[in-house]
Amino acid sequence: MSTINFNRSTSARLTPRGVNSPRAISGAHHRKWWVSGPPPFDSPVIAYFIVSILVITACVVYLSVFRYWVWWVPAPVPIAHVGSTKGTNKVCNVFDGMWVPDDSYPLYNSSNCPFAERGFNCLANGRQDTNYLKWRWKPKDCELPRFNALRALEKLRNKRVVFVGDSMSRTQWESFICMLMTGVRDPKSVYEVNGNQISKTIRFLGVQFEEYNLSVEFFRSVFLVQQGLAPRHGPKRVRAALKLDRLDEFSSKWVDSDLLVFNSGHWWTPSKLFDLGCYFQAGGSLRLGMSIISAFEMALQTWASWVERSVNTNRTHVFFRTFEPSHWSGANQKECKVTTEPSLEAKGTDKSEFGDVIAGVVSSMRVPVTVLNVTSMGAFRSDAHIGTYSHPLTILDCSHWCLPGVPDAWNEIVFSYLLTDGWKNLQN
Repeated sequence: MSTINFNRSTSARLTPRGVNSPRAISGAHHRKWWVSGPPPFDSPVIAYFIVSILVITACVVYLSVFRYWVWWVPAPVPIAHVGSTKGTNKVCNVFDGMWVPDDSYPLYNSSNCPFAERGFNCLANGRQDTNYLKWRWKPKDCELPRFNALRALEKLRNKRVVFVGDSMSRTQWESFICMLMTGVRDPKSVYEVNGNQISKTIRFLGVQFEEYNLSVEFFRSVFLVQQGLAPRHGPKRVRAALKLDRLDEFSSKWVDSDLLVFNSGHWWTPSKLFDLGCYFQAGGSLRLGMSIISAFEMALQTWASWVERSVNTNRTHVFFRTFEPSHWSGANQKECKVTTEPSLEAKGTDKSEFGDVIAGVVSSMRVPVTVLNVTSMGAFRSDAHIGTYSHPLTILDCSHWCLPGVPDAWNEIVFSYLLTDGWKNLQN
């Protein structure tokens, strides 16, 4: 876990073997019975024998040193074409890696960031252990550049950044702002354009970085397509319908942007759809027998057509972030056990079929779109969920992430894309 578009191999070691042949030594003693006196060094046979020994010895030494050197020197990055970005031949796969401890983290303090929701600020909500804050994402074959807020702000000067999706997208939006604010001289120069407080249901939030003329916005669109009333004369169980062939009516507000980051998937579940009487519709007709994954694919095709038709990808870098695994447990998946360190194995509900759909749709697009394939990154972070450290404390949450935390790594990858020409200039 292809992606915008504004950045887990083995080897065999050859052990050199020395040449020490008892048969050759024995043969040498045998020849002494047939020759009188020491053999002349100018004899062609002896000269040939000595040269052969020297050549063999040199080959053994060379192979030994060469193989040893290859074992320790990292191989060149073999990953080609991480995203669907046309023309990209060799880039580091920044999503193939591991979490490594790093005492220089976290990148910010949520309590000092007015745009981080109290519900995501686990330390403020009573969490005592802080180990979960001390991890950094490390790709296997390269190094992500260390995040530098001043450099990022300059890169984004006079730009418009838009996040579109569900609450996971809102968390990434908050993380993005908090990371940037560590480089702002006057925090009061950063404000929500309408004076709104962050809400779980508000459809639009926009934060302006006045000094840099930078706007960072969030549009709530959990399905990306339109959700409306059920069509007339439909079954009684149908109380609402997702119009799979019509993109969200807010889509016209997403177009004029420089960085456009989408996500969807967490609401595509029976409990969020069928249990609430929401079914699928396309071409004005209900599709009662359509599966969720088929409906998701149709919605993504609608989204892809809109991007191709409406977004100027010469200006706008488009990302689509994949599904984030949760770590609910128990017979009914209602228990939430937050660990103190990342798990050693990838666990959680990753909904890999959603990622397959995203990859398939994006790969067939005629314009460059980058898939932020972050699913496997979150699968190891059973320690980074909110758990009981929510607000109010009665809420149990093994889906969303504490801030600072995992969403910061998503944004570090986005920033690295911007600063390294689409991951093509990362240190190998």
